[in-house]
Amino acid sequence: MSLLTFSIKGRSENATKFVAQARQFELIVDEPASLGGNDEAANPVEYVLAGYAGCLNVVGHLVAKEQGLDLGGLEIDIEGDLDPAKFLGHSRLDRSGFQAIAVRLIPGNQLPKAKLDAWLREVSDRCPVSDNLSSETPVELFVSTAAYARA
Repeated sequence: MSLLTFSIKGRSENATKFVAQARQFELIVDEPASLGGNDEAANPVEYVLAGYAGCLNVVGHLVAKEQGLDLGGLEIDIEGDLDPAKFLGHSRLDRSGFQAIAVRLIPGNQLPKAKLDAWLREVSDRCPVSDNLSSETPVELFVSTAAYARA
């Protein structure tokens, strides 16, 4: 199967607010007041957690269907612990990203533990966002002045 390419484009509205276009959808990113923002939208790490939950939802239902399981709905609670010291420039020692992420999947129906365990293993293995969070993904970050040259 050929690769699928996903992309967003966006612009900075101010120091903490970013507006992105993903296909026909507008995504607004801002920081809470406690981190210098205007609290107009979820912040970047909250979007990461929401993206993870959304991916687990899709893969969870797909795998359940394949395994003949009736989930009866699915609630997903995710928490991530992040030390802001590096992000804020106070430390160079720790990671700037999540130190740990805890995910709780709550099916609406009671299912046998063995079936839930097999379902969870498959969901964990097949979720692309889970793979991105738990494995190293090559990232190329560069500056382009082409947009400024057009102005």
